[in-house]
Amino acid sequence: MFDLDPWTLLTIVLLGCITVITRGFFFISSKPWTLPHWAQRGLQYAPIAALAAVVIPEIVTTQGVFITTWQDARLFAAFAGMAWFFWKRGVLGTIVCGTAVYLPLRLMLGW
Repeated sequence: MFDLDPWTLLTIVLLGCITVITRGFFFISSKPWTLPHWAQRGLQYAPIAALAAVVIPEIVTTQGVFITTWQDARLFAAFAGMAWFFWKRGVLGTIVCGTAVYLPLRLMLGW
């Protein structure tokens, strides 16, 4: 079914071992372990940075190329969602507002 050469098999096994060791590292030690303050503070921004790294390219590019027209439903939906968030500070309302702007522009105007 699968033709695995020895190097591929060795790579899979070693990556599996590395994964188990790094994820189980905190359980191996008997002493409580805490992150330094600077690391804890940096991790507070990690979800925002990851979300921006995924969402922003999806809004401003099409197949890896920057959009060149203002007639793109994603731009208007993103601006409407941002406006809602800064006005009400609600995540659900942001999603609903962005979708409410995106769908008519996309389905009716074909943007």
